[in-house]
Amino acid sequence: MYDTLRRIVCDANKQLHALGLAPFTWGNVSQADRARGVFAIKPSGVPYDKLEPDKIVIVSLKDGSVVDGSFNPSSDTPTHFELYRSFPDLGAIVHTHSINATAFAQAGRAIPAYGTTHADFSYTSIPCTRALTESEVTGDYEYNTGKIISDHYREEGLDIETTPAVLVHYHAPFIFGDNAAKAVENAAVLEIIAEMAIKTEQLAHGKPETIDRYLLDKHYYRKHGDNAYYGQISQDD
Repeated sequence: MYDTLRRIVCDANKQLHALGLAPFTWGNVSQADRARGVFAIKPSGVPYDKLEPDKIVIVSLKDGSVVDGSFNPSSDTPTHFELYRSFPDLGAIVHTHSINATAFAQAGRAIPAYGTTHADFSYTSIPCTRALTESEVTGDYEYNTGKIISDHYREEGLDIETTPAVLVHYHAPFIFGDNAAKAVENAAVLEIIAEMAIKTEQLAHGKPETIDRYLLDKHYYRKHGDNAYYGQISQDD
């Protein structure tokens, strides 16, 4: 019944690993099927070289329960569930622990928009959420991770279309896309942007200036169209 969705998500997870974005089992990809009210996600603890479509788990978008599958879903499933619930147009989610993007997350820093490579990807800096509180960690940790992401987007007036990735303080990035393949591509771009930002700051011996708005506009709208939402570039660390 879910063969195509399982194959898509299996292939995307394998690609994430092949790109070096998810060593060991440090990452996952999911994709939603809104029409059928489910999303598919990688099973927990299964090595990527052992991953097959029939091991992908199908989860309800209504209540987060397992609909189909003989394996336990990823431990990050409650995070994905909360994000799909909060963003009705969200098609796919990638979670990685890629080195450079995760370094920004551990430092509690947004990734500033320093140049046109960033502008082609996102109209804003890549934000970093607050850290989870002790009660949020000792409580429903994975669900609360999704909650602080959705709360951050709402409070800052951000949109997943113009800001397709976010960092969770002390943790790692979550990346969005219309489908699993696009979300994996966005995860790869995010890691490149993070590495470029680190090297830019090293070469500038401190914090360089962010890209001028007119150049940001030129690159973002040339790639994404003139009807895109005008966001704000955060200067925050």
